[in-house]
Amino acid sequence: MKIKGIAVILLVLVLGRTSAVVAQTPAVAGDICPGELGAQVDAIANRPEFSRSRWGILIQPLSSTATLYSRDATKYFIPASNVKLLTTAAALQKLGADFRIKTSVYSGENGSLYVAGRGDPSIAEPQLKSLAQQLKQRGISQVNELIGDDSYFQGSAVNRNWEWEDAQAGYGAPVNSLIFNQNAIELVLSPQNLGQPLKVTFAEPKLANQWQIQNNSVTVGPNESEFLEVGREFDRPAIRVSGQLKVGAESESSYVAVVNPANNFLQNFQQVLTAEGIPVQQVLVTSVARNLNQELAAVESPPLAELVKETNRESNNLYAEVLLRLLGKFTVKMSLPQEDTNETGLKELKTALTQLGVNPNSYILADGSGLSRHNLISPEALVQTLRLMANSPAASVYRASLPIAGENGTLKNRFNYTSSRVNLQAKTGTLSGVSALSGYIEVPSYEPLVFSIIVNQSDLPSSKLRSATDEIVLLLNRLRRC
Repeated sequence: MKIKGIAVILLVLVLGRTSAVVAQTPAVAGDICPGELGAQVDAIANRPEFSRSRWGILIQPLSSTATLYSRDATKYFIPASNVKLLTTAAALQKLGADFRIKTSVYSGENGSLYVAGRGDPSIAEPQLKSLAQQLKQRGISQVNELIGDDSYFQGSAVNRNWEWEDAQAGYGAPVNSLIFNQNAIELVLSPQNLGQPLKVTFAEPKLANQWQIQNNSVTVGPNESEFLEVGREFDRPAIRVSGQLKVGAESESSYVAVVNPANNFLQNFQQVLTAEGIPVQQVLVTSVARNLNQELAAVESPPLAELVKETNRESNNLYAEVLLRLLGKFTVKMSLPQEDTNETGLKELKTALTQLGVNPNSYILADGSGLSRHNLISPEALVQTLRLMANSPAASVYRASLPIAGENGTLKNRFNYTSSRVNLQAKTGTLSGVSALSGYIEVPSYEPLVFSIIVNQSDLPSSKLRSATDEIVLLLNRLRRC
């Protein structure tokens, strides 16, 4: 929802102290034959409540392209975070599971230091401390100018196709070359006495003096519903908080995107250097790359296998967008210095997946995370990607990156309401009116399956869409040979 001049982000409607799926428990009957599957899936998708919704489904054995069920499987749908399945597949194909992102500090003229960022999304205070300690060991005792080289990724830090609400939220943080704490600010919201506003605390106390908080939240009784809305104004450093939590409830974290991510990186690095006894007189950001030879300090990201796991398991948008831009930096011809890295990344993603065997006409992408509603993917494209990756050298890494039903990631609280264990690894996807689930399921009395289920153009709550999707998955879990 938008308020004049302010982006307001609906963070959570149900805050996760019960199951993340607020759904009716599907009835579990006996095993079903493959020939019965179509009618039973149709019985779910054709319910009157879904008469205005659009379903795209493809279910196949993992071992072949034989189809168990298909519904508009070659048509385009808005996939939400299922886009990450394509982004991570392409990144593993092109960069390899052991690839790491390096951040370097170089010596400059007249006591200056250059920090060359290359988009590492994992940098936090420990990495900055490591850089500072390395510099201290090299005999650096003061810095006249700390210059941040933010030129590695070219183009806008925020995708022009993202909605304004998303671009102000922590999950829609800007993507640049120098990233600190995922370019987001964490707020901790805590209930107080009945009727009082929620207590709003910055996870980093030093930020309290830099932002104005407009607090319109309230602490409510134990029988009330809970929700939070957090927004950031565009024209000044002000954050608006509204919503409600129950008396005695646990605190909740909310995130907003930083305004100037490179400056944010440098200011935090300056503070770390000062704490290590290396005072910094001035900081500035440059977007012009320079040829720097004398590397004084460096840190590396975890291997790509870990970055991919964070991307898929936690559905981390920033990580996904970084992977896309890294593809843009490692094209066959190498990108030109001023070429938009997002655009070159999208081209290289398509090249990588086409080489893998995915039909290049089965999807159109505008970003790497799925936040954009300009993304269009067919269930066919997702199933093809999943199957081909399962037979690739990166198969184990790719599959291990997916959430496991009832255990971790975005599936931690799904399929834990049934007595029958569901051996499922799949990627979730949610936008307003959109719900998607694509992945692998090991069926006890049948063979492994690969599937994609997408719902679009729905006015129903996400919980309702997830519940129906889960019912279809539970049907798959009951398949047997007959």
